[in-house]
Parts: sequence; structure tokens; C-alpha cells
Amino acid sequence: MRSPLALIAALALLCTGSAAAQAVGQFPFALTREGQMLGAVQGEVASFKGLAYAAPPVGSLRWRAPQALPESSEMSMAYDYGAPCLQPSLPAAREDCLTLNVFRPFGVDGPLPVMVFIHGGGFVRGTANDPLFDGSRLAQAGLIVVTVNYRLGALGWLAHPALLDDGSGNFGLMDLVTALRWVHDNVAAFGGDASNVTLFGNGAGATSIALLMLCAQSRDLFQKAILQSLPGRARLPSSQEAKAAGQQFVAAIGKTADLRAVEPARLLAAERKLLEKSSRSFVPAMDGKLVTEDIAAGFAAGHESRIPLIIGSNDDETRFDSELEVKEALSSSTESIDQLRKLYPDARRPSDVAASFYTDNVFSEPVRMLARLHAATGAPTYRYRFAYVPEARRGNPDEGHGRELQFIFGVEGVPGAGIFSRRDREVANRMRAYWVNFAKNGDPNGAELPHWDAAADRDHLLLIANDRTASGDDPLTERLDRLARGSGK
Repeated sequence: MRSPLALIAALALLCTGSAAAQAVGQFPFALTREGQMLGAVQGEVASFKGLAYAAPPVGSLRWRAPQALPESSEMSMAYDYGAPCLQPSLPAAREDCLTLNVFRPFGVDGPLPVMVFIHGGGFVRGTANDPLFDGSRLAQAGLIVVTVNYRLGALGWLAHPALLDDGSGNFGLMDLVTALRWVHDNVAAFGGDASNVTLFGNGAGATSIALLMLCAQSRDLFQKAILQSLPGRARLPSSQEAKAAGQQFVAAIGKTADLRAVEPARLLAAERKLLEKSSRSFVPAMDGKLVTEDIAAGFAAGHESRIPLIIGSNDDETRFDSELEVKEALSSSTESIDQLRKLYPDARRPSDVAASFYTDNVFSEPVRMLARLHAATGAPTYRYRFAYVPEARRGNPDEGHGRELQFIFGVEGVPGAGIFSRRDREVANRMRAYWVNFAKNGDPNGAELPHWDAAADRDHLLLIANDRTASGDDPLTERLDRLARGSGK
């Protein structure tokens, strides 16, 4: 006998005959290729959480390309987030994690523009289920918002000769391509427009999007991109380097008859050993298939999708755990701390100099370079720098990497977001409006917003500072030029 909810959903399907998500009472309904999905409503937003976009990558499917789910006529209750992908810091994390979440305005007809968010975390941590990434505020502006989980750490990026029967080791990137195909095939069921998809993400998420812009397998699956805090000059490991790291990982696990049978705790312990030596032990690598060139080289050659682009960074890109990455950045510099002090006369301590150099060398200058290259293709390109600090934190600012996310998503009262002041909310509303306008029509500008000049021939950017939001010439041009010359860039 069918449950009452199943009968409600079936009645909705029969009565509407529409692919768009419909609602009977308080139960938004969507029919996807994988079955019937029943979501939840809170306020003006309907959400569908924990939707599987591929088969669980467990057992024999561990370290294999994502596999399609079978078609089904079953009813699924999409009320709760799926598990985060396996990582040391989240006890609830699991291998069965290839899920995504959909937010849409309740009772609004489509087709609506679609925004797909790819979270950061250095490819080893993070989850789309973080309360900070709740898509409700963006959805209220008339968008479909999708947030995606993908494999992390050794499970997402392990390259080893014993595993190469299924590709390259770039399993996390394979997951993202599969998720985008799922969005393309199913988003109309939620009222979305598959021909108007914008990808956005920060850090590792931005790196993933840039690689997708260079990837032939994904470039028809989205039409616009927003790259937030992209380390654009980072060199990707070669296939040989990735395999060498994979062999170190397997050695750290110890003797085993079958890698796919090793318990998760042992995998995480071995992963931690490698990450203590290098923050880039598990990242996308050259494979000759999905990834064929570094991001900087690909953009320099004009190989990326020539789509509208927003690209930018924060004036402080340090994190609570970025000490190792700062040291790695310093080791690549030809200048000493004393020489760098001249670039940062306001820095009081050597650690402040190092942190500022890390921000400029890894993020600010590479972002400028990529903006110049993309604009040269003729594609609309908008660059920004986010220098705003929430009013309550100006006496003791916290980590800067990812600070812009709470303003774009507009969340309050969750860890990492804090409580916004009136001025904070004004900046958040403005930032979100730029992102929403861009997702709708490829141009961030709109009524009652400070005009944002495209980064065409000149190094124009939008500066979001404590005292103003304005478009103009980059005030750091001279400093970034010196860094570029000193590093031979």
C-alpha cells in the first residue's frame, strides 16, 4: 500500500503533467531520472537535500569513475543532507557521499537560472552541507541553487598504477563532471534552465571550475563561471609525481591484499602522514584526459571556455591552517623577508610580511593574470578584490580566506558567519546582487549598484572595502608588478 506522501506526490504528477517542481500542500515534488523526489519548504524556499547523482563509490567502486544510478519509480524523501565525504575532521563523514542539494524559490515558475556551488577545502576537507552554504537567500532572488559533494583526499585524488584501469586518479573531478551532467539532465524537474548554468566556488572549488573550463568533457555543461580566490599559478603534479605520491600513501597504509578493502580509518591515518609533509599531496594531477595542462598555461593559450567570468580574491587569504602553505610560498620566492618588508611597510612582524606575500603571490597576482588573459579572448571579464571586514571583527580580524562566502550566501547565526551589523547586511545584499545578476544575464551590474567596469584593456576591478564599494584601477598594481617581475612571471 502506498504511503500518504507517495499518493500526494503521484497526484501532483498526474495533475500537472509538468517537468517543473510542483507542490501539493507543503511537499514540493520533482521527478528525476532516478525517481520521485519529495522535498521540504521553509519560508519562501523549497529544498531537496541529499540527492544522489551517482552510485555510492564503495567496495569495488572505490577509486573508480562514478557509476550511473539505475532509473527508478520509487519515492525518495529529500529532507536531510547526505553524509559529508570522508575526511579526518568530520566524524559523520562517509565514503557514500556523492550527493547534491537543490534550493529553489517555492511557488515560482521556471525556467530559472541555475547556480552550482563547488566548495573549497584544499581538496581534502569541506562539505556542501555546511550551514554556511545554505542556498536559500540566493534562491529567494529567483534562482535554482545546487551545492555539490565530491570525493576528497586520497579517495578523490589518489593516482597509483594498481588503480589506473579507471582513469587518472582525478576521481573528485570525475565526480564534478558527473554532477554537472546530472544537473543538465534533471534541473528542469526543479524549474531550472539547463542552458543557463553558472558555476561558482572558492579555493579548491575555484581551481576545479577553472579545470572544468579547460576540460572538453564538461565545457558544454555550463555557460558562466565565478572564480573566487583561485591560486591561478599553482603547478599541478605530473602523472609521474602523482603516482609517486600514491605509492607513498600505499606504503603508509602498510601491507594489504586489496586496497579497496582497507578500512577508512587506515586510509585517513595514511593520508594525514602525507599531508604533514606537503599540503599538495592530494590534488588534481595531469592525466592526459580530464587534465592536460596547468591552469595558467591553458588560459595563456586561450584553451578555456570563452564564457562570461567573474574572478577575484580577498585582501587576506590566510587560514587557520595555512602555515605550511605560507612556508611553501616563501620557499618559492627569490626575495628574503627583509627584501619583502619593503613591499609591505605596514607589516609589523615577519609573520605579517609572510602572510601578505602569500596572499599576493598565490592569489592576487595570479588572479590579475588570469583576468587579463581571459579578457583578451573577448569574453566578458569582471575582477574584484574583497577587503571588507565585518564590523564586529575589525579589532581582531579572523582568517581571510573564504570571508566573502558569508556575504554571498547571506547566512547569519551559524559557525563562521557571525551576526551581521546593518552595514554588514548592506555589503552582503550588494555582493549577492552582483552574483545574482551575473547568473541571470552574464553582467553583474544592476539598478542601485555601484557600476562594475569590465576588466578589458585596463586593470580595472571592483574593490569592496570597509569604506566603499567602487570600480577603478587596481591600487596594488605597482606591488603586483614587482612581484611578477621578481618571480619571472
